[in-house]
Amino acid sequence: MTQEKTLIIFKPDAVGRGIVGEILARFEKVGLKIIGSKMLQPDTAFFHHHYETIGTMITRHGQEIFDTTVSMMQEGPVIAFVLEGVDAVSIVRKMVGATESKSALPGTIRGDYSHMSYAHANEVGIGLPNILHASGDVKEANLEITHWFSDKELFNYEAVHEKFTQTKKSHKK
Repeated sequence: MTQEKTLIIFKPDAVGRGIVGEILARFEKVGLKIIGSKMLQPDTAFFHHHYETIGTMITRHGQEIFDTTVSMMQEGPVIAFVLEGVDAVSIVRKMVGATESKSALPGTIRGDYSHMSYAHANEVGIGLPNILHASGDVKEANLEITHWFSDKELFNYEAVHEKFTQTKKSHKK
């Protein structure tokens, strides 16, 4: 078992629609544990660090998309969570679905809660409202978590379901 931590950020479109709790419950239902949470409205420099330095978004998508995304992320508050669990990064990525909402499969978060295509977002000059950000891999998750949360803002505790998923080996000690 590989215990991992990952970051999810509910974007302004999710916060504004009032669907954060409903979506967050989906992560809890699969056994991921919330170990950190906060609502905030970061400034441009904070998002530049997140998308440019950590995620290398500008390298992958270009300056115009980078600027549009940073602007969209500042349209309202965001809510950031750190989730922990077995293979948390890949589980969250699978649950979230494709970045382009139009391409996300039904049953994924983006497939169930958003629908816009890159083409339409570009045509109307907006960032893609795709509900949330999720770390792409373990290395990115670790960098993002330290950017968004201090050690004092993360909590270590045993969830009720963890008491019942211990291996037999750990009970024989």
